[in-house]
Amino acid sequence: MHNAFRPAWWLNSPHLQTIYPAFLRRITPPDGVRRERLETPDGDFLDIDWIDNDDRPLVILLHGLAGSSRSGYLQGLQHSLLAADFASVALNFRGCSGEMNRLARCYHSGETEDIDFLYNTLRRRFPNRAMAAIGFSLGGNVLLKWLGEQGDKLELSAAIAVSVPLLLNECADKLDRGFSKLYRDYLLRELKQYMRIKLRHLQHIGQLEQADRILKLGDLSGIKSFWQYDDKVVAGLHGFKDAHDYYRRSSSRQFLKHIRVPTLVLQAKDDPFMTERVLPANAELSDQVQLEICAGGGHVGFVGGSLLRPEYWVEERIGEFLRRHLPSATAGQNTLGREA
Repeated sequence: MHNAFRPAWWLNSPHLQTIYPAFLRRITPPDGVRRERLETPDGDFLDIDWIDNDDRPLVILLHGLAGSSRSGYLQGLQHSLLAADFASVALNFRGCSGEMNRLARCYHSGETEDIDFLYNTLRRRFPNRAMAAIGFSLGGNVLLKWLGEQGDKLELSAAIAVSVPLLLNECADKLDRGFSKLYRDYLLRELKQYMRIKLRHLQHIGQLEQADRILKLGDLSGIKSFWQYDDKVVAGLHGFKDAHDYYRRSSSRQFLKHIRVPTLVLQAKDDPFMTERVLPANAELSDQVQLEICAGGGHVGFVGGSLLRPEYWVEERIGEFLRRHLPSATAGQNTLGREA
């Protein structure tokens, strides 16, 4: 399904669409954010950030690579969800909340244990509460993979995934070419810094066995591509044979046909993190998956409107989809997607 989104005239390239909301959008954190720490079964923790609203429908939010609950696209969406009478809870993947986690274990595109743990924790607390889930980029891949793994076991009313690297190998190749190498280099710098901080933290808190797992990875300074990083770090810490094995097992496209929750997938043809080869054919989608492909929009961009009043179309489209599947939350719908 091809969507009618049109990029703003002043952001008329995939790179402007990608860079502007990521680095130039100024947004005030939503009022009333409450942090909670969940202790995980393996002796680690997850930090989640709540904007609760009594017993209103609850939306789980998953950020992308090198992001957090403080990422602009998540804070903007939390503003919009609150205005539309939804509660939300943003999961910070391990080590992304501002405090490093206790284990060498990190997060990656195929890691679905933590979203499953969060979902089951929330479902035990709120057995009758309507819930949905939204993921961006890496978080979208995690979400789609988890939905496919769980099949009909979930009590979710809706799910939405935005700018998803559906085939990880294709995306790693794309980031090695042209202007996209700038995104690759930025993300790799962030990931290497993440690993340096993690190593120092584990040594500081006396988790020397965990620190040794990172030391055994060797020198990461020479890594120049995601193929190299994922081969050495992700495979080395998470039990994959190599990057090929990680990409094969973790790419979410193969899970789309098993999804039983009403799910919207939003992709841009000009996404600089991937190519059109990642897009699935209709035969690969279950009848619960609605794929919308926009000609433009970049990566987690989709900015329309005017220079003085930009509109964040993804937030509008998310609101429409959620209201259709969670019809009890209808207030404030005209505010979705406006600049916060």
